[in-house]
Amino acid sequence: MSATNRDSYDELYRSAPAVWSGRPNGPLVAEAGGLPPGRALDAGSGEGGDALWLAERGWRVTAVDFSPVALERGAAAAAARGLADRIEWRHADLDGWTPPERAFDLVTAHYLHATWTDRDRMFRGLAAAVAPGGTLLVVGHRHGEGWGHGHAHEPGALYTAEEVAAVLDPAEWTDVVTETRDRDPDAAHRTGNPVPDTVLVARRGS
Repeated sequence: MSATNRDSYDELYRSAPAVWSGRPNGPLVAEAGGLPPGRALDAGSGEGGDALWLAERGWRVTAVDFSPVALERGAAAAAARGLADRIEWRHADLDGWTPPERAFDLVTAHYLHATWTDRDRMFRGLAAAVAPGGTLLVVGHRHGEGWGHGHAHEPGALYTAEEVAAVLDPAEWTDVVTETRDRDPDAAHRTGNPVPDTVLVARRGS
C-alpha cells in the first residue's frame, strides 16, 4: 500500500472533528448482536465506531488501522465512555501486519478501501485469525453501476464477498454466506453512497 494512500486518510480524518457517525455498521449489528462476547479483531477500525459498540457489549477488542489520527480519535472516545481497558488500539498496516492465528472469536472488516500488495494474503490472514467456532465478517461496496458521485475507488480497492470466500478452506468453514444487501438507508443518506453492500459471513468449524 502506498504512503500516499495512508497520508490521504490522515488528511481525511484531519478535515473534520469526526468523519464518520460514530455508530456501528449495520452488518456488524445484524451479525454480532446475538453472539456471546469474547475476543474481537476490528480490521480497518477507523475512528472506532464498531470497536466501541463491541466493547460496550462485553467484547475485548483489538482495533487495527493504518491512520494514527483515526486511532487517537477512537482511543479518546473509548476513554470518555469508560472503555479504555477493553480496546487495544494498534497502529498497523493490514498490507504487512499479520494477526495472531486462531486468536479471535470474531474478526470483522468493513469497507477496506485500500489497494493491496497481495489482497488474498491479507484476507487469508484475517481468516486464519478466527478461533474455532468463531465468526468472520467482511463487508465491502459492491462492484458495478452506481459508483461515482465522489465515491470512485481504484479497481484494486474493491472486492466481492465471493472473492473473499474463495480464499477460505471449505474443510475448515461452515455456514459460508455470500450475499448482496441494501445499504443502510441512514448510512446511504449520510455518505451520499447508496451502493449495496457485498457481505461475507462464515463460521470456523470447531
